[in-house]
Amino acid sequence: MGGAQSYASGVDIEFIAGIAVIPTDPRRSRELFVDALGLPLAASPGSDYFHSERIEGSKHFGAWLLSQAAQACFGTPDWPEDRTVPQMSLEFEVHDAEAVGSAAEELRQRGFTLLHDRRDEAWGQTVARLQSHEGSIIGISFAPSLHA
Repeated sequence: MGGAQSYASGVDIEFIAGIAVIPTDPRRSRELFVDALGLPLAASPGSDYFHSERIEGSKHFGAWLLSQAAQACFGTPDWPEDRTVPQMSLEFEVHDAEAVGSAAEELRQRGFTLLHDRRDEAWGQTVARLQSHEGSIIGISFAPSLHA
């Protein structure tokens, strides 16, 4: 992997870590992405999150249920009624877990409101998220598995 590229002071983005659509109809999304396009998306046992790290040109692509996004951002399966319902999630990878906190602070200082500050997820990723003006969930993240 190449070195970090500083696009703004305090935020050194290395690459796009992942993109996930947030479907309103998961069955129809699977028909498109799995059946029609033939993408190798699969869910872990007991999960409804269909994803893959085996699509050329992408570190991670998935179809993330709105309830899962709400749980990740707010700790509840219900998306807040006062927020735009997102249609996608985009995560930018930084060089280490500390850089996630620095980037979150940089965004906060620039006037952006975070959905949640830097935190460590059970699967090993460190991430802070905000919602763009268009409604997309934007993550600044560090996943050690992407740097191995």
